[in-house]
Amino acid sequence: MTFHSILFEKPEDGIKPETLEAPAYFVDLNLDQVVHAFTARRQEYDLKPFFYTPLREAETILYRHEVMRDLEDEQLMAYIKRFAEKMILVRRYLGLVEKLDFNYHKKGWFLEAALMYCEAVTSLAHDLSLAGLGSRGLLALHDYVTNYADSHGFQSLKAEAEGVKGGLSNAQYCVTIQEGTVKVRKYEGQTDYSLEVEKTFEKFKQGAVKDYRVKLNDRSGMNHIEAQILDFVARLYPEQFAALDQFCTQHSQLVDETLLTFDREIQFYVAYLEHIANLKRAGLAFCYPKIATTNKEVYDYDGFDIALAHKRTNENAPVVCNDFYLKNPERILVVSGPNQGGKTTFARTFGQLHYLASLGCPVPGREAQLFLFDRIFTHFEKEEDIHNLRGKLKDDLVRIHTILAHATPNSILILNEVFASTTLKDAVFLSQEIMTRVMGLDLLCVWVTFIDELASFSEKTVSMVSTVVPENPIVRTFKIIRKFADGLAYALSLAEKHRLTYLQIKERIKP
Repeated sequence: MTFHSILFEKPEDGIKPETLEAPAYFVDLNLDQVVHAFTARRQEYDLKPFFYTPLREAETILYRHEVMRDLEDEQLMAYIKRFAEKMILVRRYLGLVEKLDFNYHKKGWFLEAALMYCEAVTSLAHDLSLAGLGSRGLLALHDYVTNYADSHGFQSLKAEAEGVKGGLSNAQYCVTIQEGTVKVRKYEGQTDYSLEVEKTFEKFKQGAVKDYRVKLNDRSGMNHIEAQILDFVARLYPEQFAALDQFCTQHSQLVDETLLTFDREIQFYVAYLEHIANLKRAGLAFCYPKIATTNKEVYDYDGFDIALAHKRTNENAPVVCNDFYLKNPERILVVSGPNQGGKTTFARTFGQLHYLASLGCPVPGREAQLFLFDRIFTHFEKEEDIHNLRGKLKDDLVRIHTILAHATPNSILILNEVFASTTLKDAVFLSQEIMTRVMGLDLLCVWVTFIDELASFSEKTVSMVSTVVPENPIVRTFKIIRKFADGLAYALSLAEKHRLTYLQIKERIKP
């Protein structure tokens, strides 16, 4: 196969133009926090557009799975990072060329960039030949890099760069400074007086003594006097500097565009795998999900909110994992239970799992099958906007109407505590009307609610409940399980704990 991208097998699958804005649901699902954690240490690569663009083809997802699996090999990952480090230096040197003022100073750094680039390409071709590659992407890359490194153009670039560097290294000169005058001439065996001074004073040295020599810091800058000296040296060695001039002119387009693209795109994988490695070390499981394009029977076992897990592991706190599954004709998970019991986190987890799967990434959980959606819609509680002159209830209705107008059977919908601002009677009526519309679309949905009646609304609805410790109902377990919605039972257990049931109160006030 012909290599053009490590993210997309087909040229037409690439993101052009790139997606520069995060999807609207990112904040609701805490995916903004997740992507920031992935990309914070790699700002120079501008990776966010890759994470803002879910894939639409299952085959492209599998293409990325293969690359991810290859990169789980520590040695291969080390090879890729070594290439990236060299390319960072290439970009840094080329950046200096744009900023420096003096002709041969700029060309000297360009030569250094070329030498580092040649070293990076040669090392990558060699390293990939040692790796046990299995993915289509990296195998195609290996072929491309090998052919490129063996090509006449690259070999000429490498030989010329080394030849120019060797010629310049042989240019030796002396600088004489006297009464404000600087003279430059070829080195012809003149005495190195610094060595003579050291030799003279060596006989006075007794044991270990303090070194008073001043260490001059290396710097990339050059002042006008140094630049003038360099120009004089160029006159003394015209052949060597003419070769440098010619090299810079002929190879102004130094870096191969395909390898430049690879250098950026591979960081998508490296950033993700590095991030989840910390979570794996904390004992959390990740898996490569099966991707369903028509079958809506989805599941994930031992899944978790990746944003919350990142925070909890940094605090050395435990992470609670949960399971879910939907079997035909089930489509809607109705999540109820006590407040602060993990219901919203569970809903976010469902959305995060599907989104990460659509990027071609391993997802939280030990085993999963997830649906390849066209769009995700979320409705989480928001503060009233004084600019739209709508009340909270009307705003909820407008937002849900917009969602249902654009949703398709291939969409995913996540609703969190809808209509909490109105009466229970109105909330039940409105929720049932919307539930009917959602079922008509036959889309996948997670609905967090305080209305227990929704859990048994239809054969398409599944009741899931956030649980508490039976002996102490005020203590949340943060486990969400398939269970009949028993809000009243929870209230009763809480009342029993505080001796507030009818019988307990009656017993306490008995004369």
